[in-house]
Amino acid sequence: MKILVTNDDGVRAPGIRALAEALRSVGDVVVVAPDRERSAVGHALTLHNPLRATEIRQAVFAVDGTPTDCVNLGIHTLLGSRPDIVVSGINCGGNMGDDITYSGTVSAAMEATLMGIPALAVSLVTGGRGDNYMAAAAFAARLVRIVSDRGLPRDTLLNVNVPDLPGGQLGSAVVTIQGKRDYEGKIITKTDPRGRNYYWIGNGALQFRDLEGTDYHAVKRGLISITPLRLDLTNYASLTMLKTWDFAEIPS
Repeated sequence: MKILVTNDDGVRAPGIRALAEALRSVGDVVVVAPDRERSAVGHALTLHNPLRATEIRQAVFAVDGTPTDCVNLGIHTLLGSRPDIVVSGINCGGNMGDDITYSGTVSAAMEATLMGIPALAVSLVTGGRGDNYMAAAAFAARLVRIVSDRGLPRDTLLNVNVPDLPGGQLGSAVVTIQGKRDYEGKIITKTDPRGRNYYWIGNGALQFRDLEGTDYHAVKRGLISITPLRLDLTNYASLTMLKTWDFAEIPS
């Protein structure tokens, strides 16, 4: 099996090192990851600047681009042939609920899915630097074997969130739905020495709704959350209502 590994924390992050090491027991691993942290870049693709990829050691490439760039370069150029699966992570911090829309980790897996390659995104839900990447990586390796054996539904990727617990303390894996959080945005305003304002986009309190069956509900209880995500963003429940609108009445 040929496995492409990427992330958004950067090629030297502890999570991707642990993931690549664990996956080498499953197949041939090639790492193609950003040369520095690219968290929260979403599904950004570099179109107006050239990209450079440097092989910093055998089968490990650092790319001066986004996670989506890395997947594209890996699949179409650097690997020489299409990988059998793409694994993104292990992210330092959870990617649950509405946060997945920002996530470069999840977007990398999404890009692979767009190209018809099975993919999963793996995150360690931690409030710090993370202590248990190896436990999360061991689970990821087991999951890759299952996905390789059974496949995934079309246009579907797996978003995996693992509590930051030692392997012996991790609960079982459960299939969940995407959760929801109440987001309190916060902008921090400062003044530079020349009297001009500058701004940091910060975060208020992260308040996830503890709803049964969601990713957050599972992780809070020490369980590993596996959420199937789909590429089709259509809200089918609203189609019937929208089809009753008379768009001819909209003023020009």
